[in-house]
Amino acid sequence: MTTVDGIGTSEGGTAAIIAAVTATRLADPYLRYREIREVGAFIPGEIADRTVTLVTRLSEASAVLTHPAVGHGYTDGINYRTGMDDGLGSLLRADPPDHTRLRRLVGKAFTPAVIEALAPQVTSLANVLLDEAIERGEIDAVAAFARPLPLRLISRLLGVPAADEEEFGGWADALTLGLDPYYLLTDEAKAACNRAAVEFDAYFLDLIARRREEPRDDLLSRLVAIHDRGDMLAERELLELCTLLLVAGYETTANLISGGILALTRNPGQLAALRADPALVGPAVEEMLRFDPPVQFIARTVLADAEIGGRPFTRGDGAIMMIGAANRDPEAFDEPDRFLVARYTRSDRTRRHLGLGVGIHYCLGAPLARLEAEIAFRALISRTSSFALAEDTVAYREQVVVRGLKRLPLHLSA
Repeated sequence: MTTVDGIGTSEGGTAAIIAAVTATRLADPYLRYREIREVGAFIPGEIADRTVTLVTRLSEASAVLTHPAVGHGYTDGINYRTGMDDGLGSLLRADPPDHTRLRRLVGKAFTPAVIEALAPQVTSLANVLLDEAIERGEIDAVAAFARPLPLRLISRLLGVPAADEEEFGGWADALTLGLDPYYLLTDEAKAACNRAAVEFDAYFLDLIARRREEPRDDLLSRLVAIHDRGDMLAERELLELCTLLLVAGYETTANLISGGILALTRNPGQLAALRADPALVGPAVEEMLRFDPPVQFIARTVLADAEIGGRPFTRGDGAIMMIGAANRDPEAFDEPDRFLVARYTRSDRTRRHLGLGVGIHYCLGAPLARLEAEIAFRALISRTSSFALAEDTVAYREQVVVRGLKRLPLHLSA
């Protein structure tokens, strides 16, 4: 058996888990991911007095995520609870039948027609941001493009006034920390997350009440008004859903866009191919989701004894899917460490990545994230003659589950 930093010893599985989750903060965690993946598809360890298995390969990770005996359950020790009454969203954490009900209700507000109708608004936002960026010539692509595009869109969708957008984004940054393992968070991070939850709750309880009294043409009003055979979303469910939309609809998309820009600048041949054939933008976004996924880990709880992927699991066990490692599994992808914008145009349809999850918890906002990213890159490619890194090194935010750049200094020309 391969050993990495003690993996393969009696405590090796726990060492692998710690090595994996702390690697996310590195500029390039994928070498460590590869070393861990080579140990095996399943690496058992112990976290917080609980058996937890690290799942490193695509086939096995997909099998765990789609198995009926696997759900959210209680994931304390893997994903930390802040005392926010599961403020990151009951839809995110629920299992059937609650999840089925919530998904059915919320799906009424996220129809393909609703998403497609947002395209002109996304295009307008992208062009306004690029007007400012091109005029300046050198920007931080995170602060000037990747983050404000989804933040402004989700703010408008939920009816948040423009004057409150910065505060809204600050809540998202803090609440995203609530996805990280408890044992890696500082006291300051825990306090920031809880403070953001309290402020967010108060803000949106007031906004929800106003939308009940005076509905507007926004997503929040549609969510408030949803009914299905007499069923409707309770106030707390609405509040949790708004939190989920903020974290997933803003943070994930922002990191997808900034990570995609970085991948293109580091692979000039692929950038040239994209410029030569803009029809590759859709496949390129899929490759961005595979190559450097914004969500690096997904945690689950085993709800009943089961054998999955040839491995026995016991009720109450935890499982952590290494999405970043699984998306570069050489058993699933040819040349997995290469960024190839045309990968998803092949006739054999390259294996599906896990960048937006799989199974019943597949990202509800996936169509919106894809729409935003595709429009962002079409605009960036069509509006610029060149863009390149202004500095050789980049730094990532101090987070684990959600991976994203702090800054991305960029030169760009019209």
